[in-house]
Amino acid sequence: MSGRIKEIKAIVQPFMLEHVLDALASIEGLPGVTISQVLGWGTSRASGEAKRIREAGHAFAPKTKVEIVVRAEMAQRVVEAIMGAAHTGNPGDGKVFVTDLVDAAKIRTGLRGVAAI
Repeated sequence: MSGRIKEIKAIVQPFMLEHVLDALASIEGLPGVTISQVLGWGTSRASGEAKRIREAGHAFAPKTKVEIVVRAEMAQRVVEAIMGAAHTGNPGDGKVFVTDLVDAAKIRTGLRGVAAI
């Protein structure tokens, strides 16, 4: 495996997804994006959320998870793009997490590491 790889996970407000995707699409060389609709709660336990969803006796807020795997040198630019595009200044704007990946593998070709992304 050659090169360093980072995984970026962001939890954002669903209504901010278009802004986030537009910001990410402007980054040349971005290898791809995965989007999931998720439920969660933060420190406020979704108490101020207008669209709360009850599951197993708990209140959750609908959120969107954005997942991206990039070369390490691209990670800061991706984080800044997400943070700028997802920011409303209100509680529940979300969070961004960056982790080091040990490896990546492309199923079709068998490529590994940076070459796989």
